[in-house]
Amino acid sequence: MTLTRRDFGRNVLVGLTATTLIGSGCDSNSDGAPDTGLGGSGGDGGLGGSGGNACTLYPEQTAGPFYLDLDLLRRDISEGRPGAPLSLVIQVQSEDCSPLRDLAVDVWHCDANGVYSGFPNQLGGLDTTGQAFLRGTQVTDEDGVAQFESIYPGWYPGRTTHIHFRIHTSSRTEATSQLYFPESATEEIYATSPYDVRGQKDTPNALDGIATANPAPLAVVTSNTSTGYIARILATVA
Repeated sequence: MTLTRRDFGRNVLVGLTATTLIGSGCDSNSDGAPDTGLGGSGGDGGLGGSGGNACTLYPEQTAGPFYLDLDLLRRDISEGRPGAPLSLVIQVQSEDCSPLRDLAVDVWHCDANGVYSGFPNQLGGLDTTGQAFLRGTQVTDEDGVAQFESIYPGWYPGRTTHIHFRIHTSSRTEATSQLYFPESATEEIYATSPYDVRGQKDTPNALDGIATANPAPLAVVTSNTSTGYIARILATVA
């Protein structure tokens, strides 16, 4: 029988009631492959944040209008959508910096054309109702890590490049936020196919109203010569 996130919540997620996030970029490399750094620590794009293992306040941010509770446990959420391959690594830890295992983490984001799955009236008049690309849930392992295989997100008018995530800290509580990328990484990727058809985004990190209202640390993005890009964040649940 396939384990769903709701099954996991009923059977495992107990005793945790926190809904505050603290986090930073995390520069640990768990895949052992050679990486080329693309930034992510410091104030690139005007959002600040520090790399390494230091913890800074990671604010909760809006889930936005396109969240779907699909109860879909899977690591590969790409569903063949065109774009630069992206391994997304979200590490969750407690206030004492101990990794938190067995927490469900949802992620969702738009495709290279700025389109979300599961909703009508997307860019270009598309109706993606009933589709579930670029959405999924993973459960943190003994190191507190939830990893997803996806593509680098595109952009849509008025927003900078971002990925939504939600950490289910218990079967009844959750913490929701968004993660952002260094401008240098985004500019490099948007100059390649299929992103180059639409060109660079119209809103930089520093001018995104949601991002700047509660600034979050940028993901640490590295380029892997064999698998594409890797983005990492560290989120501490307080």
